[in-house]
This record gives sequence, structure tokens and C-alpha cells, in this order.
Amino acid sequence: MNNQQLKLRGMILSALFAAIIGVLAQITIPLPLVPITGQTLAIGLAATILGSRLGTLSVLVYIFMGAAGVPVFAEMKAGISVLFGPTGGYIVGFIPAAFIMGWYMEKTSFRFFQAMIANTIGMLITLAFGTVWLKYAANLSWVAAFTGGFAPFVIVGLVKAALASWLGVIVRQRLVSARLIYAKPIKDSKTA
Repeated sequence: MNNQQLKLRGMILSALFAAIIGVLAQITIPLPLVPITGQTLAIGLAATILGSRLGTLSVLVYIFMGAAGVPVFAEMKAGISVLFGPTGGYIVGFIPAAFIMGWYMEKTSFRFFQAMIANTIGMLITLAFGTVWLKYAANLSWVAAFTGGFAPFVIVGLVKAALASWLGVIVRQRLVSARLIYAKPIKDSKTA
């Protein structure tokens, strides 16, 4: 397969995962300040399956679709106003979270334990971005932002991290076996 075909395949996979993020974002449990959504599960799946570059690209495509007016954000919302609203920090936080999750697994391995560490780190990054943004966008105290925008999501976030890790590793292994994505060899410290 030539380089151009690999790039096209990567763009198609990124677009597919952007759509998956948009679909899972519609699974919501409303809470007073910030709803619990399937977005973070989808971000974890994208990074676990696609790695840092394509996982981050899928998040960027998702965000650009929503900013352009396609109703892919939670509760079928769209537009720039969502990004600048109280929950915009979570959406912006998906970008570094996806990159760091994918990068971590590329540097370690695409196995459940490493994926769980990566997804937990990604969850914490997303919650940190979201909480800081919520504090300023909603003019809250740090305690109110933490209790409304961080603390209620940790347990659910760990469950979603475990689910994204488990499903993501299985799907990635199958995609690699089918040669739909390519696994880069990890350098062994004994041979390097």
C-alpha cells in the first residue's frame, strides 16, 4: 500500500471516529451544570484504537463539525457559542487528552493496563480543562467549579476509561489483524 493510500485510510478512519464521537455525545444524563455524556468514552476509543495522530485528528474534525453548525455536541447542540459556553472547556480538553492518551500507548503498548492508565490520564486532563473553563465561564468559585464540574465525573469517568480501554484494545487488535490499521513496532530497551 502506498503512502497516499495510507493517508486516505487515516482520513477515513478519523472521519469515522469523529462521527462516532458525535453519535455517542447524544447519550446524556443531565446534571445541573454539566451533563454526563458518551463523548469521553468515544474520545477514549478514538485514542486507544487510532493512536495520537489519528485520534487527535478525529477529535479536531468532531469539534470543527460542531463549531460549523452540525449538531454533534451533547444534546444535539452546535455552534461556536457551545465552545465558549460553560462546557466548552471539556470539548477543548478533548484535544490534548486524545493526543496524550494515544502518545502514551504508542510509547508503551496497546494493552489493557496501559490503555487504562492512558484513559485515566485523558479523563483527568478533560476534567481539569473543563473545570477551569467552567469556573471562569460561569463565574463560579473554585470550590463550586470543582464540586459541579470535576468531582461528580470521576467515578463515571473511571468506568468509561475501563470500557474504552477494554473495547479499544480489542477493536485495535482486530483492525491490525485485518490490516486496516498498522501497528508500529515498539523498540525493545534490550535491543535498542
